[in-house]
Amino acid sequence: MLQRRHFLLMVAGAWSCAPVMAQADGLVLLGQFLQQVKSGRAQFSQVVTAVPKNGQPPRTRTSSGVLEFMRPGRFRFVYKKPFEQTLVADGQTLWLHDPDLQQVTARPQAQALAATPLALITSATQLSGLQADFLLQPEVARDGLQWVRATPRRADGQIRHALAGLRSGEHGPELVVLEVQDALGQRSVLTFSAFEINPALKADAFQFHPPAGTDVIRP
Repeated sequence: MLQRRHFLLMVAGAWSCAPVMAQADGLVLLGQFLQQVKSGRAQFSQVVTAVPKNGQPPRTRTSSGVLEFMRPGRFRFVYKKPFEQTLVADGQTLWLHDPDLQQVTARPQAQALAATPLALITSATQLSGLQADFLLQPEVARDGLQWVRATPRRADGQIRHALAGLRSGEHGPELVVLEVQDALGQRSVLTFSAFEINPALKADAFQFHPPAGTDVIRP
């Protein structure tokens, strides 16, 4: 159960010949993404790679689902495979629902998401908002994407760094990859596809009401 919960909260807990031009484009594109993309919907796949132990090859876990978000501070991750779980932020509370366990965990959102990579998706609307919590450094373009490295300014957090890979899509800037390495060395890679920019979403789509008979835990 703890492994499954960490699998989700790690996200919440959640980015040549002319290197100067390639590097500048990464921060510019991230700034455009934060300013222009007020809401979004995408399919996602997530691969989590554990730290190798005792000389054994690293173990990986793969999941997939759908993400919807609306700035500021609202998102819904619906994990469909290999097991169903839902992570919802309504602006005040972060809800984690595990139907198999008939359990919901509720945490204050500001505390749970402080200085996590999910600020790239949901919270900040300007680069300056991210720079309060992260050192943002452009990376050289690769794989057709512009990259930005985000390193928490506080060294005692849950993550070491995040890498965001972005591109200019037909309808605006898109977040394609969000890679996170946590403080223990575990690596999580979220890949987004079928990205819809600024779909008409309503705030009540991000409300969560624990199902009847579900245990609600407030750590």
